[in-house]
Amino acid sequence: MDSTTISLISLAVSFLTGLAVIVLLAIVLNRREVRPHDVSSAVSETWVRLRLGETIGRIEVQADEMRRTYTTLEQMLRSPTGRASFGELSLEVILKDQLPACYFGIREKSFAGKIPDAHIKSPDGLICIDSKFPLENFAKMCDCRGSDSEKAGFLKQFLKDAEKHLKKVAEDYICPEYETAAFAFVFIPSEAVYYVLATEGYDLLRQYVARGVQVVSPLLLAHKLELLKLGIKALQLNENAHEVLKALQTLARRFDSIEEAWRVFYTTHFRNLDKKAGEIDEAYKKLRKEFQRIATDVSVNGQGEKEGVQEIQAEPFAAADGGRDLGLS
Repeated sequence: MDSTTISLISLAVSFLTGLAVIVLLAIVLNRREVRPHDVSSAVSETWVRLRLGETIGRIEVQADEMRRTYTTLEQMLRSPTGRASFGELSLEVILKDQLPACYFGIREKSFAGKIPDAHIKSPDGLICIDSKFPLENFAKMCDCRGSDSEKAGFLKQFLKDAEKHLKKVAEDYICPEYETAAFAFVFIPSEAVYYVLATEGYDLLRQYVARGVQVVSPLLLAHKLELLKLGIKALQLNENAHEVLKALQTLARRFDSIEEAWRVFYTTHFRNLDKKAGEIDEAYKKLRKEFQRIATDVSVNGQGEKEGVQEIQAEPFAAADGGRDLGLS
């Protein structure tokens, strides 16, 4: 069990003990006399009333669970496969907490057949992340109970392993010709390992930062992701702007087609219609004039015929009157 767990248990027990002492002192001060029986009764009463037995029992159960978890984790991290799985899991959790799912991938084929442990889509290109950092010699250095020179030997070998790994990441994952970013991340899932590497291998890290390989711990990666979020938001705005531009271009094409249809309609059909309407109106006016002429002629002829009939009817009477004058009646 690690020191943190032991400290927590010790703190809990100390708190409960102090609480029991305070209760005991309160009882003694109230009664102003101390007898063995009173002390025993006060302790028993406090123990039962505060359920200290149950509380300490739960603490022991939790401590056992923490001990088993710590032992399992320690055993898992001793194997390279276990360390790799733990690193990938830690990396995945951090990325899911920090970024939208559409802007990162886990163990996906990205370019030229390469499958990084994770990648991030950014305005600068694809950012590859490696989480399989070699920790065998680091673990040996921590477990070493020998001399300082032996520990220094494990440390030296650890730095050599780190250099070899950083070189491989630089060659595999920094490929601008495949639209990757000009840098890549090497994720170390332990702040302690990162601290040793940053202090003992500072020159090594500085050398590879110049080549674009950035070694990050969980806290440092979270900080860098916060900065990358700004670029991702800019990328989202850019994508939205492209969508708006596409919509405007589609609308412009539709407007052009409508404009062409209107031009054809106005310059051809509408003008032909206007011309035909003028011709029909002209024919209508001519026809109307013709009808008016005919109506006028009919009216004039009708009036003349009426006067002629009246004259014809008047002649017999005139003849009769003349006969009487001639004595022919």
